[in-house]
Amino acid sequence: MGFKDTVRKYISSSTETREDHPDENLRTHYYKSSKDKVLKEVEAMIGQRQGLSVQSVSPERGEMIIRSDAGKSVFIVATVIMVRPYRTALDFSVTTETVMPTDFGYSRKLVYELYKNVNSRLTFVGTGLGEDLTKGL
Repeated sequence: MGFKDTVRKYISSSTETREDHPDENLRTHYYKSSKDKVLKEVEAMIGQRQGLSVQSVSPERGEMIIRSDAGKSVFIVATVIMVRPYRTALDFSVTTETVMPTDFGYSRKLVYELYKNVNSRLTFVGTGLGEDLTKGL
């Protein structure tokens, strides 16, 4: 993990997952499912989670906007992309709305929890698989 990543980890009010994130838990997660099923499962998961609510869903774009309705004020964007049949990627972008320059790891911990919950609902295939899945396309 480089210096910038270390600083972002501790002095940040947002967390964004990506394909090549140095923290393996924050790499793009892949599921053996369709885009629509992943979106529906994320929506159902958020519906069951106290303090968060789905504001909008765009199935065409594979995006879902989630906001907190209690507790800490957070803004979440879930992005779902079907890379291959039954290989669907899920990324989260979480921003904690705070006056402080840091959320003391809250957004990172929330992403960990969200992925853990989705992993228990769908068939988890792995993280950071984009390059392997797009070879030969």
